[in-house]
Amino acid sequence: MTEDQQVKTLISLLAKADDEGFIGALLEDLFTYKEIRDIASRLNVAILLDKGLSYNEIEKLTGASATTIARVSKCLNHGAGGYTEAIARLKT
Repeated sequence: MTEDQQVKTLISLLAKADDEGFIGALLEDLFTYKEIRDIASRLNVAILLDKGLSYNEIEKLTGASATTIARVSKCLNHGAGGYTEAIARLKT
């Protein structure tokens, strides 16, 4: 399989997953605990940005660096739309 096919396989698997236990186990196998925490932290930063908090407030609340907050903000405003869709799904 090419790298693109591998990515498509992973995306397809995640799209079919509807069991939190399976998803949690898969994440634990694919990533280190620190990587999972980092990903979860970025999502939290996106949620806080969406709520209108300032970089300074988010930095104090989360401990995320200004660089991470800026990167998430850039993706939130000009990225592929993943953060926006994730936030919308969390609101329902």
